[in-house]
Amino acid sequence: MQELDSLTDEIVKPGEGWEKVIRPLQILRITDLEGQQGVDFLCYNADNPQERYHAPNTIKAAQSIHIAKGSVLYSDYANPLMTVVEDTTPGGHDTIAGCCSSWSNEMLYGVPNAPGCRENFLDALSKHGLDWTDIVPNINFFCSVPVHEDGSTEESVFVDGNSVAGDYIDLRAETNVLAVISNCPQVNNPCNSGNPTQIRVQVFSPHSID
Repeated sequence: MQELDSLTDEIVKPGEGWEKVIRPLQILRITDLEGQQGVDFLCYNADNPQERYHAPNTIKAAQSIHIAKGSVLYSDYANPLMTVVEDTTPGGHDTIAGCCSSWSNEMLYGVPNAPGCRENFLDALSKHGLDWTDIVPNINFFCSVPVHEDGSTEESVFVDGNSVAGDYIDLRAETNVLAVISNCPQVNNPCNSGNPTQIRVQVFSPHSID
């Protein structure tokens, strides 16, 4: 991995959240330090948070349900919020399975009182005057959700991810963007290979990547 001077350099433990406003042309890098760790992600127009990441616009523009290098994350206003400018993970990243939550963990796995990424999102968004009504279907970086020709998925929905230790994705902000991360604590499906691990989150200025 190329080492650059970063404005922000933080380790996010499994089960913890992270949020920050990313300025235009700054780069957000998310690194999977140990491999196969699911990272749930949302982004908003920081100047007007009612405008936020929109999976259908992103999928239609890319003609793919997977995020990869060159993908643009579009808002519900069909404006670009972020662009994937580098991605070392083969196979792309999931756009359809959404985030886990205490509710869904009980529904799907019969496990009560097991908070997930939705709760992390709520905590991060509350710092910006947002709440549960502002959570939309998110991206799951380093996650694999195969969809078969008949439209079905695997029984577990998620399968083991393709990332290995040190894989990363770089996202360039196209406007003032509020980026929100949940480092997924899930152990009931294969999104984290049953062993949630920490990630590294960095923000670079435009000149540091020239």
